[in-house]
Amino acid sequence: MISALSKLANGSVELTITIPVKKVKTAYNETLASLAKSAEIKGFRKGKAPSKLVEEKLGKKVILEEVLKSLIPEVYVEAVKEHNLKPIINPQVQLISTEEEKDWQIKAITCELPEVKLGKYEEEIRKINAPDKIWVPGRDKKETAKKPPEEEKLAKIFKTLLSFCGLQIPGLMIQEEINRMLSRLIDQTARLGLTVEQYLASVGKSIEKIKEEYRLQAEESLKLELILLAIAEDKKIQITDEEVTKMIAAAPDKETQKILDTPEQKAYIRQLLRKRQVIDNLSKL
Repeated sequence: MISALSKLANGSVELTITIPVKKVKTAYNETLASLAKSAEIKGFRKGKAPSKLVEEKLGKKVILEEVLKSLIPEVYVEAVKEHNLKPIINPQVQLISTEEEKDWQIKAITCELPEVKLGKYEEEIRKINAPDKIWVPGRDKKETAKKPPEEEKLAKIFKTLLSFCGLQIPGLMIQEEINRMLSRLIDQTARLGLTVEQYLASVGKSIEKIKEEYRLQAEESLKLELILLAIAEDKKIQITDEEVTKMIAAAPDKETQKILDTPEQKAYIRQLLRKRQVIDNLSKL
């Protein structure tokens, strides 16, 4: 297998993978043998028909589709290891060439976590946290202004982080987040007994307009998440198993606690608590 790596302008990476014809033939024969085990051909017991007859009945197109399902993940993982990549989303795969008796070629586009340049964000956050001083005419001393609400303060902190910390969000990450947002919209409108088109008509927006709004929201939310993650890494903030267990125990009932007590949910809770710790630290700078 031969693979080449290209970095795209939108922050994604593209792998061009060439699969030798010998490997393709081996995968084809293995797939055909596997399909033959469950094939039912008249005149033969199940799984006992010759491979040639199974191939004729199923057709090469069907078999090749199965070959691709098994071969693409295998060569993709090999290419990822070869180039020492750490993808964070599933790849978009494009078939370039799948001619018989020739090498196959595919393209796989994915992305890694972008680099975050934190800069001197702490200096700017301290300016937000420092109580403002106001001067009242006729008085020698400055008086402390009324502190802004916590939500307003956090909004300023987040805006500062987005302004002073540099990073480029790969296009694939943004598109994946937009797709999630659109899926939520479809679910929400369905629960109201509406189609997405009916909902958009009621709020006076087109699908293009809502996608553009989602794009801006997705890019900003992803940037903020990654910045907070980078700060957590920089400050070596870790959450203990005890803290995760305490969070699960605080759930309102046993059923909810059981749902939360899985490796996936624990990992999510750990990240949630880690992000909360970062935000608390920023608020106290």
